[in-house]
Amino acid sequence: MFSTHMPLALSLAAEAAAAGEVPVGAVISDGARVIATARNAMRSGNDPTAHAEILAIRAACAALKTPRLTGLTLTVTLEPCPMCASAISQARLARLIYAAPDPKSGGVAHGPRTFSHPQCHHVPEVVDGIQSAEAEAQLKAFFAALRSSSG
Repeated sequence: MFSTHMPLALSLAAEAAAAGEVPVGAVISDGARVIATARNAMRSGNDPTAHAEILAIRAACAALKTPRLTGLTLTVTLEPCPMCASAISQARLARLIYAAPDPKSGGVAHGPRTFSHPQCHHVPEVVDGIQSAEAEAQLKAFFAALRSSSG
């Protein structure tokens, strides 16, 4: 089988929620070795591209001093959006593991299905549904709290 860092990604997602960010956490690893971690930071950074996946890819590329993350795995708590799926392809990540599906904004199994597009030059192995109940619970709790606080 494969090593999964989903518990760490879920912990990062909880940190994001505590900071008022949509609870998404990401981990880039080489087997058991964690290369980079990140959580959503769009609101705190005033940056619409500061998704957990993008920030983790940037951190891993900086740590390894390379624009390609060949052979590495990205573990994330939510199905990546089209922007993040494209970045995953561009970074040449070997594997994508994600927890919860995102029928509204996903770009892997939903929406544009980025990896199926003819202009997608690299397609990672995709493993979905890993600890999806936990990730979905985090997301539902976050948005329920957001709705109740807004009126």
